[in-house]
Parts: sequence; C-alpha cells; structure tokens
Amino acid sequence: MSDPAHVPAILQEPRRVRYLKIIALFKIFKGVLLFLLGFSLLFLNSRPVWLDQISDWADDQLLLAHSKTIIFLLNKLQDILAGGALHATGILALFYCSVLFTEGIGVYMQKRWAEFLMIFATGALIPLEMRHVWHRLTLDRPIFAPILLLLANCFIVWFLYLVLRRDKLEKHTAPKPELIETR
Repeated sequence: MSDPAHVPAILQEPRRVRYLKIIALFKIFKGVLLFLLGFSLLFLNSRPVWLDQISDWADDQLLLAHSKTIIFLLNKLQDILAGGALHATGILALFYCSVLFTEGIGVYMQKRWAEFLMIFATGALIPLEMRHVWHRLTLDRPIFAPILLLLANCFIVWFLYLVLRRDKLEKHTAPKPELIETR
C-alpha cells in the first residue's frame, strides 16, 4: 500500500507544473492589486482636486449638513489623511507587492528558493487571516471572499510543502552516477 515509488496524481510532473503556474499567476494577480492600492494611497494626498470632488459629491448625496455623525467621521478621515497613515500604508502595500511579484515570478520559473519564500510568506499570514475570518463570522455579513482566500493560501502552503518534500526525497533516493573510466 505505501509504495515509495507511488506519486500522487497532483504531484506528477505535468500537473505539478500546471498547479505551480496557476499559483504563481494568483500571486502575481494579488501583487498587481496591491500595487494599484499602494500607488493610489501614496498619491491620494497629492490630488486635492479628487478629494474636493469626493467631498462635494458626498455633501450633495448624503445631506451632510443634517448628520453630525457623518461630519465627525469625515473629519476623522481628514485627520488620518493629514497624519500620514495612508502614506505609510501605501509604502507597506508596495513592499508586500514586491514580495508577491518575487514569489510569483520565481515560482513561475520553478525556482526552489521562491517556493520556500512563498511557503514562509504565505504561511506567516494564515493566522492573521484566520483571526480576520473568526472576528467577521456573523450571519449578517457575507464572508465568502475571506474564507476563499484563506482556503487558497492553505492549499498553496500544503501543495508547496508536498512539492519540496518530494523533491528532497528524490534527491536522496536518486542513484548516484558512477564514474566512467576513460583511457
């Protein structure tokens, strides 16, 4: 039953490469989204015209003159924008975007170091994702997307662990080439 030569179908060469490329494209897509977010956060403060237009629209649509709560929340948002928290968040998003691009491109090119990087970077975020799902778990809010992302990241870590373990076992069990004598 436990034949060491038996390889699960998911780890056979054509499927394994296909899954690695899908995982790499998923990480690159997440990197693109984070790049757009980080870029917009960094340059949102330098565009007062945009903020004025959003403020005017909100004033017209939400009848802000009649709501002290909304005025309070918008003043807090203005303080955050002025305090530089969005600038720091934008820089952090661009940094993590570079990590995602490095992981994605490295795994797409089937580099072992990129697989290790992806296991550690993705595995380190799984507890935070679990906490996020746990605290959002109520009947009045749909949490389909966070659960789907959590499951996708768990699959990525599990699959890459199997790939790396199989590659390590193949290295140790591969026959050593004998030296050929030449005269």
